[in-house]
Amino acid sequence: MDSREYAFEGSSPDIDGYAHVSNEATVVGDVTIGANANVWPGVVLRGDVGPVAVGRESAIGDNAVLHASTVGENAMVGHGAVLNDATVEDGALVGFNSTVSEATIGAGSIVAMGTVVPPGYDVPPDSFVRGMPASVTPLDETTIDPEAVFEAFSSGDYANLAERHEDLFE
Repeated sequence: MDSREYAFEGSSPDIDGYAHVSNEATVVGDVTIGANANVWPGVVLRGDVGPVAVGRESAIGDNAVLHASTVGENAMVGHGAVLNDATVEDGALVGFNSTVSEATIGAGSIVAMGTVVPPGYDVPPDSFVRGMPASVTPLDETTIDPEAVFEAFSSGDYANLAERHEDLFE
C-alpha cells in the first residue's frame, strides 16, 4: 500500500529520508517529520489549519491524531492520543489515549494514560500529569523514575522496531 501523503493549499509534507512513516498513516499539508522519527499505522498528522512537526527520534503511536501540533525531539506520543493545537517539548511522553488540547507539555514530563489536559495548561518541565482534568505534580515529588519509564519505551528491541517492519514503513 502506498503512503497516504496529501498536499493541502500548496503545502506538502516534508518527511526526512531517515524517518519511518507507516504506509497506513495519513499525512496532510504542512507536516514536517524529522530524522529517525517513527509514525505508526492509523496515525493522522493534519497540517491544514496549522503546521504539524514531529522532531528527530520521536515516536507517534498507532492511531494517534495530531492537528496543528508540535512534538519535540526524543518525545513519545502513545497509541490513541489526540493532540490539538498542542506542544509536546523534547523528551516528554504522552500516554495512551490521552488528550492534549491548546496546551504545552514541558520537556521531560510524563502524561499518564487517559489523561485530559484542557486548554490553557502550561505543564512545567519534568512534571507528572494525570487525571481528568489533569493535575500536575513535579516528578521529583513522586516515586516515578522517569529514566526507567523512558528506558522501557525507548530501549532494546522496541527502539528499532520500525526498522524491523520492512513492509509497514516506507
